Amino acid sequence: MQFEFSEEDVSFRKSARRWLLENVPTETPPHSGIEAREFALAWLRKRHAGGWSGISWPAEFGGRGLSFERQIIWHEEYVRSGAPTPLDSTFVALNHAGPTVMECGTEEQKTFHLPRILSGNSIWCQGFSEPGAGSDLAGIRTSGRIDGEDLVVNGQKIWTSFADIADYQELLIRTDPGSQRHKGLSWVICDMTLPGITVRPIKNLAGATHFAEVFYDNVRIPLSNVVGALHDGWNVAMTTLGFERRTAAITLQLMMEQKIESLATLFLSRGGDAACSSIGRDIAIARAEAAALRALTYRTLFKDPATAFDGSIVRLFFAELSQRIYGIAMEVLGPRNAEAEQDQEWVYSYLEAFSETIAGGTAEIQRNIIGERILGLPRGGAR
Repeated sequence: MQFEFSEEDVSFRKSARRWLLENVPTETPPHSGIEAREFALAWLRKRHAGGWSGISWPAEFGGRGLSFERQIIWHEEYVRSGAPTPLDSTFVALNHAGPTVMECGTEEQKTFHLPRILSGNSIWCQGFSEPGAGSDLAGIRTSGRIDGEDLVVNGQKIWTSFADIADYQELLIRTDPGSQRHKGLSWVICDMTLPGITVRPIKNLAGATHFAEVFYDNVRIPLSNVVGALHDGWNVAMTTLGFERRTAAITLQLMMEQKIESLATLFLSRGGDAACSSIGRDIAIARAEAAALRALTYRTLFKDPATAFDGSIVRLFFAELSQRIYGIAMEVLGPRNAEAEQDQEWVYSYLEAFSETIAGGTAEIQRNIIGERILGLPRGGAR
């Protein structure tokens, strides 16, 4: 997809580039823990103070309300500047919770939470997956029993990113006793400081602890914290996942293209032959695939009519390409160099990439969604 930018767009690009070059942090962001929280919040507060927070949020909620074209310009300049990854502890609040509250929340919920999210004063986590209900989200069992003006929550969530440092959680629970599958669920704002909540961090392959288990033991959450209608949480959750799988990933994809260029430079610096070697060929293919992914994303964003499931195509392509890129990096580094200090970020990213085809719905689930909801194929197992 080709874009034509006006003189005003060009001026906007220059303004964004100038601000980023003057304000992007120079230190390396911590991977997890309280240090990662403080780093991410400080960077968001700086963007907010400069008028660069919530570029896609409507102006009525404190954002910039930028057009898609200008959002793309911002993302391009963000990556060009070497700014930190947006996939930090502010990601869920800015790209899941905030937009969902805007779309489905009450005026009181919007008034309280949206300014705090945008200004860098609250961290959110996502309480969707459970030990027996990860990709099969409709199978969740964590319950919320109505008791007067409260929901009394019992159960367990897992793979909850940043739960150990979050202030609030977007929590999906079963509130209608006896209900099954998609029915009887509710999307609830959970204060992570409430009595009865226990968080146990999980260390991943890369050594980071941004995953966690969360246990709920008679946790009382006010009914006023339900977002959307009670028992209508599935529809609200689909709104959340729609944000996650579409606009939220543009910067990550552009960073992937930048990473491929860095990989090509690394390969050549170590004596690689770009024209004649299989690794050089693989890097060239990855470069072409990344360009195709960006075009696919833009097409998805501008598609008319769009569907709630288009993002699954982008998510699947991104996840598998990410793993291929870091697999190539390990071939370039070789077994002796993989432990060298100067290569640790490559190794860290390689280990992190294993989760890409699991997080946000496994690759198998994404293929089912694409087949059934977009292509109209029979459901898996149908005869």
